[in-house]
Amino acid sequence: MSAETATTTAETATTTVASAATTVASAAKAAASATRSVAEQTGARTDEAAALIGDARERIDALDDRIIGLIQERMAVSAVIQEARISSGGRRVNLAREMEVLGHYRDALGKPGTALAMTMLELCRGRI
Repeated sequence: MSAETATTTAETATTTVASAATTVASAAKAAASATRSVAEQTGARTDEAAALIGDARERIDALDDRIIGLIQERMAVSAVIQEARISSGGRRVNLAREMEVLGHYRDALGKPGTALAMTMLELCRGRI
């Protein structure tokens, strides 16, 4: 074997060993990260609690999707109302109606309900 071939073989072996070491280190890091991520994601200290939290979060995500869909539907209905009001010579916003909505949310959800209703009304205004 020539000196050049020996050097190339040694370099290839070194690269292969380094690559294998990097792969092992990456796998160990990923495993440690996966173990930590369950606790970090849920704050749970047991697998049972983590599973319960994971299931509940999936349900919350589904509820959030439904809530977003309902708000989008409300925005579309509000646009129809605003268009009818404006085309008949009225104002875009009916403040008395908005006060009713704010009161309804406050009565149902307390003070934070008022803030939620304000955000929803803001989303539904002025889409025309």
